[in-house]
Amino acid sequence: MKNFKMKKLLAIILSISLLALAGCSPGGDNNSEGLSTLERVQKEGKIVVGFANEKPYAYKTSDGEVTGMSVEVARAIFKELGINEVEGKVTEFGSLIPGLKAGRFDVVTAGMYITPKRAEQVAFADPEYRVGQGLAVSKGNPHNLHSYQDIANNPDISVAVMAGGFELDYLKASGVKESQIQVVNDIPSCISALESGRVDATTMTDITLQSALQTADQSKLQLVMDFEQPIIEGQSVIAHGAAAFNQADTDFVAAYNAELQKLKESGKLLEILKKFGFSEQNLPADITTEQIIAES
Repeated sequence: MKNFKMKKLLAIILSISLLALAGCSPGGDNNSEGLSTLERVQKEGKIVVGFANEKPYAYKTSDGEVTGMSVEVARAIFKELGINEVEGKVTEFGSLIPGLKAGRFDVVTAGMYITPKRAEQVAFADPEYRVGQGLAVSKGNPHNLHSYQDIANNPDISVAVMAGGFELDYLKASGVKESQIQVVNDIPSCISALESGRVDATTMTDITLQSALQTADQSKLQLVMDFEQPIIEGQSVIAHGAAAFNQADTDFVAAYNAELQKLKESGKLLEILKKFGFSEQNLPADITTEQIIAES
């Protein structure tokens, strides 16, 4: 009798464990069918995407709608793949890759740069756009800042950057001390820190910064129009962004890339980019993710 009770207890524990495992991804019980992520989301007609509420890449509108350049590019591609419903989940930028790997999202579409370090953790689709860096300062640019080097040369200058953003590495490589850098959770916090005078500058991609400044106090802040793009280890920091998938989702990446190429060739990619303040200069040309990583 004692053995029977023990076996029953073990069976219950095993059942609970299996249910927990099935719930570890957005697909829930469908994982037990042995479906790939692509097969599952096509079957459900729905996909869960992670984003960091960063205009113009991916953000929620006042009425709760998920939109942005990266979201709309992904939405156009998902539609062609038979996936019509996009559920967006907001998180901090630095939590996107951990969230993807933990199964909280099926894909990340959040203006994320392709880098070798990130490529060790996720599978990037081919690039959708390219951008440079931007710098915002107080009105009149009282400290005469035109580059990261100018910040490095003045230890009294402080700069705000978003956690998880590549700008942190660029600043350090340019000689800016950690004591000068204030890391915050999101873009609004960067702008708030500059508006309140807690920092002397903030930096992020040029497109993101232009968008963020549209809702800032224009009497207090300004974009540095003649900002010098940093050169890190002899290379330009012009960056390429793409959707990120789990490394096992190779079939999904291949299908996504095929539809992305169609968007490029038809001109629809540029149409989407222009709606969010991008231009033809932001098109990624014919470079692939593999080439970007090899050249980095």
